[in-house]
Amino acid sequence: MRGELVGTGALVRLILRRDRLVLPAWLVPVGLLPVGVTSSLAGVVPTEAARTQMARTMGTNTGFVALYGELRGSSIEAIAGWRLGFVPVVVAVIGLLMVIRHTRADEEVGRRDLLGSTVVGRHAPLAAALLATVAAMLALAGLVALGLIATGAPAAGSWALGAQFAAGGIAFAAVGAVAAQLTEGAGSARGIALSVLGAAFLLRSAGDVAGGWLSWLSWLSPLGWVVRLHPYGGDRWWVLGPILAFAVVLAALAAVLSARRDVGGGLFATRLGPAAAAAGLRTPVALAWRLQRGLVLGWVIGLAAIGLVFGAVAESVGDIVRDNPILAQALERFGGRARLVDTFLATVMGLVGLIAAGYAIQATLRLRYEETTGRAEPLLATAVGRVGWAASHLVFAALGPAMALAAAGLATGVVHGLNTGQVGREVPRTVGAALVQLPAVWVLAAFAVALYGLLPRAVPLTWGLLGGCLLLSLLGPLLRLNQSTMDLSPFTHVPRLPGAALTPTPLVWLAAAAAALALVGLAGLRRRDFPLG
Repeated sequence: MRGELVGTGALVRLILRRDRLVLPAWLVPVGLLPVGVTSSLAGVVPTEAARTQMARTMGTNTGFVALYGELRGSSIEAIAGWRLGFVPVVVAVIGLLMVIRHTRADEEVGRRDLLGSTVVGRHAPLAAALLATVAAMLALAGLVALGLIATGAPAAGSWALGAQFAAGGIAFAAVGAVAAQLTEGAGSARGIALSVLGAAFLLRSAGDVAGGWLSWLSWLSPLGWVVRLHPYGGDRWWVLGPILAFAVVLAALAAVLSARRDVGGGLFATRLGPAAAAAGLRTPVALAWRLQRGLVLGWVIGLAAIGLVFGAVAESVGDIVRDNPILAQALERFGGRARLVDTFLATVMGLVGLIAAGYAIQATLRLRYEETTGRAEPLLATAVGRVGWAASHLVFAALGPAMALAAAGLATGVVHGLNTGQVGREVPRTVGAALVQLPAVWVLAAFAVALYGLLPRAVPLTWGLLGGCLLLSLLGPLLRLNQSTMDLSPFTHVPRLPGAALTPTPLVWLAAAAAALALVGLAGLRRRDFPLG
């Protein structure tokens, strides 16, 4: 076994070098997020009575329990840590994607074959991917803990919160490692791992909401173990034991499965397609649709599911204020009691817009993937030009987010409307609030196009831009950044619907900026070397 791990250290260094731009892009925003949330809550509920009432009301609300799990404690730090219960899910996504990127994706593009021709053991790439991911998660835990301790938060709870974030990422990095052994395609492996994550979230939510004898459902989910660490509310460190055992068992299973398959192959054989292409694949757009359809469908379903959850919680926000006059008075500065639900929906749709931007970037960077894998060259050897080929994919980078945003807005409006008895009123408002994010989404996608056309090796910087936008959206107001700094994010210019006036001017300017960036990128693509730039 020792010989099969030869070269692991060198591969870890290679992974960290390849991800030197991507890692800080998500580590810093996620690591600083708890500081911002804690500071925000301290301003909203400054008294002990307000915090106690907030914890009592929110901690028993079905919608919030479904999102964040059970609340323990009434301190600012305990409430903030509970409200950050969605972060381990986000970190879990990052963890599984990182492992798949450096295992199955590398095999798919042929990098694994090159590594295999050197002095590298059979299991070294898998071990290196897992070790690099674990190192990133531990760095995140340290950043979270040290940031909170610097603000005066209790040290034990701060380290527990950092460990909670890291545990979600480590557990699902192991899930990604197993998924990478099952199929020949990185996309299929991501789909399997994300499906497992979705099932884990549903089990955790169902068990926590049902309670009683059905609470065992939550214990079937690694996410259920993660939320039971309860930072600042007991610091149940023993929960880390089952999580780490789960990760170790799955990592060992991934190693066993890796030994049973051929390099480049998967345990599930890929079904051969027809000998001749269908008539519907005669155009670049049709081929792009064939390549992009799984991504489109997955993101539409995912954002619709997010919309269902937020729609179910929206009315609960109003219930909390009605039951808590102290909190209602504290929240007057954020729009008043009558507009609190609209403020919540506007904030939610801003978050949905940022998520949709991640999809738009991923769809755009399919161009880079097709180029590096050599799949674009045979197509460009025909009468298809570079711009036409790129435009066939950009159609879905532009329209796909529109479909996903519309699905999120529709799901939110239907559920919220059923709760209020005003479906006809709420659906148009929430769909409009979602779609108004689209020009800002296009700007980030167009930035990816510009980098791809001019500096193709720098396309990971697009993810850094998305991380910066997320950081500005979440922490900018809390850090009291000046408006010129806030305006660096295209999402700052989007009208905060519902509840605010729709001003089309900033949307027109955002769309124009997106068009200009895309044209610059396409012009660069026509002139640069191809492939690889």
